[in-house]
Amino acid sequence: MKTESNVLPFGVTGPAADAFQAFFDMVDAPAALCDLALNIVTSNGPFEVLCGAKEIAGRSLHDFMETVGLTVPEDGRGVEVEVACKTGQLVTLSITRRGQTVALVARRLSPMLDSLAAAGRALLEQARVETALLEIGRSVAGATSEEELVATVARGVKGLFPGRAFCVRIVDPRTCNLTSLYAEGRMRDGQRDLFHLRRSMVEKTSLETRGLPIDRVLITAGELPLLFQGSVRGIAAPLVASGQLFGAVNIEYPAGLTADVMTDERILIQLANQVAVAVRNAKLIDELTFMRKYLEELLENANALILVVNRDGKVVVFNHALVKLTGRAKATVLGTEVSELMPESERLKLLRVFGAAMKGQPVTGVESVLLGQGDREMRVAFSTSAVMSQSGEVEGVMAIGQDLTRMRELERRVIQAEKLASLGQLAASVVHEINNPMTAVSTYADALWRRAQHSPTADPADVDKYKRIVDNSERVLRFTRDLVNYARPAQDKPEDIDLNAVIEKALGFCDHVLHKHGVTIEQKLGEVPGFLAVRQNLVQVFVNLITNACHATPAGGKVTVATSTADSMAVVTVTDTGSGIAAETQSRIFEPFFTTKPDGKGTGLGLSIVQGIIENHGGSITVQSEVGQGTTFTIRMPMLQGV
Repeated sequence: MKTESNVLPFGVTGPAADAFQAFFDMVDAPAALCDLALNIVTSNGPFEVLCGAKEIAGRSLHDFMETVGLTVPEDGRGVEVEVACKTGQLVTLSITRRGQTVALVARRLSPMLDSLAAAGRALLEQARVETALLEIGRSVAGATSEEELVATVARGVKGLFPGRAFCVRIVDPRTCNLTSLYAEGRMRDGQRDLFHLRRSMVEKTSLETRGLPIDRVLITAGELPLLFQGSVRGIAAPLVASGQLFGAVNIEYPAGLTADVMTDERILIQLANQVAVAVRNAKLIDELTFMRKYLEELLENANALILVVNRDGKVVVFNHALVKLTGRAKATVLGTEVSELMPESERLKLLRVFGAAMKGQPVTGVESVLLGQGDREMRVAFSTSAVMSQSGEVEGVMAIGQDLTRMRELERRVIQAEKLASLGQLAASVVHEINNPMTAVSTYADALWRRAQHSPTADPADVDKYKRIVDNSERVLRFTRDLVNYARPAQDKPEDIDLNAVIEKALGFCDHVLHKHGVTIEQKLGEVPGFLAVRQNLVQVFVNLITNACHATPAGGKVTVATSTADSMAVVTVTDTGSGIAAETQSRIFEPFFTTKPDGKGTGLGLSIVQGIIENHGGSITVQSEVGQGTTFTIRMPMLQGV
């Protein structure tokens, strides 16, 4: 609204007032003159546009400005006040007092603020991205497994790139075989194992391309093939650390999504660099963990005695073979002085050996003695070597050995076996020498018995005596004949046998043992059809079991032998009323050379041989026993029929 013609503010009238108004209207910036009450006296067109109204002369400036309480300067000097007008624009009013009027010049701030707001938003977005990358870096560094790491990266990608389809793939750097995959979106068929990388990305990440499988890792200069259905564009960043490829992160954009691809690519590279280092470290940790566990299991389960001692002489490795040999629990040995494993007579020698190894002087073939549970002594042979640190310093000593107890026992058994073999040869000669006179005794006794039977004058008592001589001489001859047959090596040729007859023959061999120990025998022989087996081997089985039962049964006790069939199997049980077998011993009674008998009373081979014979027949042998309640051995054999 223009002022009245020929009236100039500040009391000027006439042509000068018209000239002032013309100049006032030519000013591009919104301008107005107000009285001291901030009532508008005159204004130009831009000011009216700013206020969004016409005919504003005489109206208060407060009607158009949302900011109230404008202060008019007293001294006439200018001040600037930022206000908001009703059109929604921010302006700065330059206020100058001239007597009874106030001159106002408005400057729009919207373009400037828009630029500042855009810059602020960019800074805020950059800060958000940096914070998110920092948080992802901390999370992936703390991941304890590859699965946890991939899940952490997936959450980070989803937060940084909302609305995009993406996948995180981890590979074995040696083979590029896929080890982990996380995908948000529906992947196209046949794309999960293929890695398409742009050459520029390969160069930025310093990926060493030599050795990469060309059928899985494809490098291109153009647009990347899309992995997800419904995508229109995609970017990918390889996970590269130390020149090796550990995987890739792919991001793809659906149609209609507005995004700054160049900014996304820059952020993706930053993310990929962090993730690649974390993946490499995680795989290194996994490999180190695997190797450590592998070596621990190798030492633990090695078929050798392995003992490792640190510089302080404390045991740090005590493997399963030593636990089994000594009967000591590992928990009670680890951390103790190595000298506690040795008798006092051996400590000085072994400590010298360990001391030499600490100085880098390996020692081989040292024989010594270890103390087992209950101070049981076991003879062993050790070879020692130093355990070195990465810096080349000696950290401890490893001793690898073998149990000589079994070897010495075997040597003793061999000597005993040779004695028995010599005795067997002698026994064969003795049997031959016995057979000749016994045959004559049997023949003449039989003749005398038959003559006395037909003589009317013969004394009946003499006839009975002749009969006893005949029976006992036949018994001796039968026993010697069976003994020779039993001593002969078995031909291992199966034949049709009568199981009950085999058991009766075995009982005949054991008759003297039963009488010697005052043990009675009870037979419960059921009907068992004939089947294929090696006769002499089965006789040996039952002789051994019956003899052992007699040895375990006190005088007046009883041994019961029973036969039956069940599910096409022949079943034989040998039960005694003896002292029984302790639970901790039952698991070892079939071990070679294991025996509970005093030295010289048993070889520890009988039950091992019995088990081998039964298993060679396709059967099994089990034991049930309770201390003080007796023992039962149960044999089951398939009844294979001859053709």
